[in-house]
Order: sequence, then structure tokens, then C-alpha cells
Amino acid sequence: MGTKKNTKKTKTTTKHTHLVTTYKGVLDIAKSGMGFVMVQGLENDILIFPNDFNTALKGDEVSVKITKIRQGSGKKEGKVLEILKRKQVSFAGTMQVKERTAFFIPSSVFPMPDIYIPMNKLNGAKDNDRVMVQLIKWEKSTRKPEGEVLKVFTPEQENDLAMQSIVAEAGFSLSFSDEVIAFAKSLTEKIEATEVAKRKDYRKVLTFTIDPVDAKDFDDAISYQKLANGNLEIGVHIADVSHFVQPGTAVDKEAYERATSVYLPDRVYPMLPERISNELCSLRPKEDKLTFSACFEVDAHGKIVATWFGKTIIHSDRRFTYEQVQEIIDTKLGDHSNEILWLLDWTQKLRKARFDNGAINFSSQEVRFTLDEKGKPTGITIKESKESHQLIEELMLKANQLIAQKMGQVKIKKEPIPFPYRVHDQPNEEKLNPFISFAKKHGYPFDISTPTHIAHSFNDLMLASKGKPEQHVMEQLGIRTMAKAVYTSNNIGHYGLGFEHYCHFTSPIRRYPDILVHRIVQSVLLDHPMNDSDLEQKCVHCSERERAAMESERAANKYKQVEFMRDYLGQSFEGIISGVSSFGFWVETIEHKCEGLVSITGLSKFDDFRLVESDYALVGMRSGRKFNMGDKVTIKVVAANLEKRQLDYEWDSVKSTPAVVK
Repeated sequence: MGTKKNTKKTKTTTKHTHLVTTYKGVLDIAKSGMGFVMVQGLENDILIFPNDFNTALKGDEVSVKITKIRQGSGKKEGKVLEILKRKQVSFAGTMQVKERTAFFIPSSVFPMPDIYIPMNKLNGAKDNDRVMVQLIKWEKSTRKPEGEVLKVFTPEQENDLAMQSIVAEAGFSLSFSDEVIAFAKSLTEKIEATEVAKRKDYRKVLTFTIDPVDAKDFDDAISYQKLANGNLEIGVHIADVSHFVQPGTAVDKEAYERATSVYLPDRVYPMLPERISNELCSLRPKEDKLTFSACFEVDAHGKIVATWFGKTIIHSDRRFTYEQVQEIIDTKLGDHSNEILWLLDWTQKLRKARFDNGAINFSSQEVRFTLDEKGKPTGITIKESKESHQLIEELMLKANQLIAQKMGQVKIKKEPIPFPYRVHDQPNEEKLNPFISFAKKHGYPFDISTPTHIAHSFNDLMLASKGKPEQHVMEQLGIRTMAKAVYTSNNIGHYGLGFEHYCHFTSPIRRYPDILVHRIVQSVLLDHPMNDSDLEQKCVHCSERERAAMESERAANKYKQVEFMRDYLGQSFEGIISGVSSFGFWVETIEHKCEGLVSITGLSKFDDFRLVESDYALVGMRSGRKFNMGDKVTIKVVAANLEKRQLDYEWDSVKSTPAVVK
């Protein structure tokens, strides 16, 4: 339902004697086959019967004509007039090939027609082959969509097909067009003297990058220099993507459509072609690179006394990995150790001030898969946020905050300049209250008198629960109570970070809003501030694409979890109850962080279990047995369905006993 915000409502006037109303929205299709068009501003979705889809598929943006308004309820029925934008054009599935005909059967849990494949579009596909197909034509006069086979997958490539399918389902392109590739190749890495003359030259200032060991695109670098007045200047230098990606070009249009890179366990679907992301804009060591910078002058007390923003040229002296910087922090030895240790001390003070000011410290765990050469998971590790990560994180947060602060002061004809802020609303009371009740039952008090006190209560809870069985559940439940951060020109501040002004400036290689920010900031610095009337629409699009990318990442991680746990069918593991519902409870294994469902059907042989929502628990009606969120239980792996990306567990009653209601 998250796509609701990405829709508009329009009204047309009359035809003959009655009012005809058309709306613009997004088509959702239930497993039953019924369609619903979600329209911003309408209380209820518009019901669409399958015969009225007019070739629209799940997720397509469509215009709809109202055909009936139900008496009493006022609910609307309609039919699709036109497809405004297809969400998905590539599909995974299986071929059915006979002597003279070929059809593609999509692997979809939602109703979708088979696709006719002309014999000259088979691309070598045979009967029962697993393939990726692209929809190329679907005339309104026929019910037969037509497509072509993009790629045939062998059984060993099932993982490759699954990953491509996840990304395609989310509406992301699997490759760049020839036009975009040609444009990227035409860009030169040669930096002209006239370009250097327009920029502040940092090439002789100590500069380095700190990134993951497997990173290919380095989009931020840090500089450190002592000034003549005894102060220090810290520079945050960001790849100047907007220099290469100009508005209206093929690569700009493609980057906007994607709006974000998509990171899966074994691959990345980048927002920009590799020529730009990994070569021209990557701040590689020992190379001159064009950057857009936020520089802070810091006095002896660690206070920022001046800032400077503008286009620069840098020459990175050294590429560090997070592990190398952490070793310097731990041993106090190594290249540029004095500078790194000063930066650590300063950024830890920034971090403390942020939390004192009401920022929330959710340290949710990130799961990483160890993969073999075929992409099969062989192990699972938990990525920890160490001081080396926090050093970079705080510098990026400060740059983003100060850029947004500066833009918040800019006016065009006495009105604030349209600017893509990154905002985060305060918690919703409806979601917050059950969580507070749950926390209090576990002995964690909550002060809800002000938004700042709520934030401090969250932080106290996270600190107090650290290392306890309920820690992860408290983190997960706490995150669920929070609003989602979005892009918008309406600045309401960032509650989670405790900032009044915040934006995304620091990752333009992988996020389109950062490119928008760069363009607007540069227009202000040049004294010709941009007045983009379409900015809010662009913000909505970028927020929607970000959500789609996150859903893809979650789906791919789930696929890998299922693939990993297939090797452990029948085995028992200790886990923590991570969710409860009327149809069972979810358990996340402690060792591998793999979540699966213990169904109410499987529990029925022990008792008749009912959901007690206020307690986040399932309670046995006869025995009083109770399964609480956060309880430690032992489960047995009974099924691992890759196609559905679903793990089924069974409660191992012999090895674990749940709490009993007192």
C-alpha cells in the first residue's frame, strides 16, 4: 500500500447528461484476481473487475473511469482507461514450447496471463526451460500479450534467475539501454584547466577514503589540514556526479527512473553505469577527481566556527578499509594515525551531542552472507557498527545537516527555495502505545511527556536491554513504531536524528536525491537559485523507489536465508520469538538470524492458542502456556520453500518450554 503517495487525482467534466470522473492511481491485484486502484485523497480504493483491467498488470500506474458508486457504502467500481506507466516489463517463469507455438508461464503468486512468444523470439529456449521474458506488445484488441526471451537459465543458474526476478518485480531495469551506455562511454576523464580554475584546489591537502573492503565506488573522501590561525579544517568531499550527469541527458533520465542503486547479497544493480560510478566518479587513490565539498573549520574546543561549501578538485592519498581504520583506532598505530584518532575523538563528541539532543540510537543488526562461487550461501555473519563506521557516519551526517541548514535560509521571492529534505516524522501514538505497554511489562519505563523524552526513553531502553534475550525484539518493535523517513520539500525535521534540517548530499553515485541536492546547492552558490516546480513530485518518486529497493533487498535476503536453511531440514535450533499473529509466531534463529513461521496449525496438537494483542503473545486456552515476543524457544526446520521465499518451523516441545500465564 506504500505506493498510495505516488498517485495523483484528476477530474474531468461531463459527457452528455451525467458526470464522468476519472482518477489516476496504481493498480494492485489480490491473489483472488480482483483489482484495486489506490488513489491519493480517496478514502477507499476503486474496485476493478479482471475483465476491466484493459491489459494493466499489478503495480502499473493507470487512469480509471468510475462505472458505479455503490449505494450506502459509497464505494466506487471502475475500469482502466489507459496504462500511464508499466511498473514491470521483465518476468521470470517457465516456457511451454510445442512444434509451432510457444507460451511463457510467469512464476507469480498473483494472477497474470501467459505470454505468447513468437518462434523467432525464443532466443534458444526449449520446453520447460526457466527463462526471463520481456513484454514487448499487448494490443488492446487481443487478450494475448506478446514477448521475447531475454535469457535462458540452467538449473545451476536458478539463483541468478531469482535475483533478477526480485529486481524486475520491483520495477527496476535489469540493464542499461545502448543509448545510456554509449553516453557514459562518451564522457571523458580528462580534467581541463578551465574546469580546475572554477574549483577550490585540495590536491595538496591530506585526503583519504574509508570504505568497505569490497567497495568499487568511493563516493566520499575526508581531508584534514591545520590552518594558519591554529584551527583545523575538516573536508567532506563528495563525488561530483552532477558534473557528468546533466539534466535532460539519457543517463540522467535513467538515473531518475531508478532513483537508487539496489544492493542484493551477491550483486548490485547500480543507478549509474559502471563507467560513471566505478571510474569517472569513484574517488580512487592517486587520481585527480572532481568533487563537491562541505568543509568545517574547527577550533581548539571542537566547535565548528565556519563552514564552506563548493566545487573542488582532490587527489586522494590513501584508500582505507573500515577494518584498517579500526586497527589504527585499537592500536593507536599506522598511517595517518594522529589525524584518524583526532577525527575519532571529534566525531564521538558529535555523536554524543546528537543523542543528548534527542537522536535515537537504534543499532539494528545487519546480516551478511558468505557465498561460494555460484552464489550459494555457506555462512551468515552479523555486521557490527564499530568506531571506524561511526567516524564516517558522523561526518556524513554533519555535512548533510549543514547543507540542509544553509538551504533552509534561502528564499526565492520571499518563499523558501524548493529543496529535497530528508524528513522523519514523530512516532504515531497508535503504534507507540502498545510498544510502551510491552516495554513496561519487561521493566523498561517510558516518558512520553515530550518527543525528546520519548527519544531518550528509547535510548535508555536500548542501553538497558543490550545483551539480554529481548534486545533484538525490542529493537525490531521499536523500529516498527517509527514513521518512515522520506524525501519532501516540506521540511518537518528529522525526528530520529534529532535534526531540524537534514538532506542527502553524500551519496550521489547511488541516490538520485543527492544529485538534486547538488544541483540546487550549486545554483544557490552561483546566485541563480533553481525554482523547480516539479520537485515534490520527484521527491515522491524517489521515496517510492527507495521503498521498492528496500523490499527487493529484504526479499533477496529472505531467499538466501531459505537457501541456506535447506541444508538443515529436520535439525533443531534455538531462537527468539520475533513476531506473533493469530496464525502463529515467527522465530529468528540465534545462530543464523533466519526467520521462519511456527504455524497455529502445528501448535493445535498441544493446545488451542489465541492471540493476546496487548501482550504480543499467543496463549493456550487450556494449559495457560504462553508464547511471548522475545521468548527463547527451540524450533525444528520442517520446510524451506525457495519459490515462496518461506521458512516453516515447528516448535520443539521436548527441548523448550514456553512461559505459563500466572
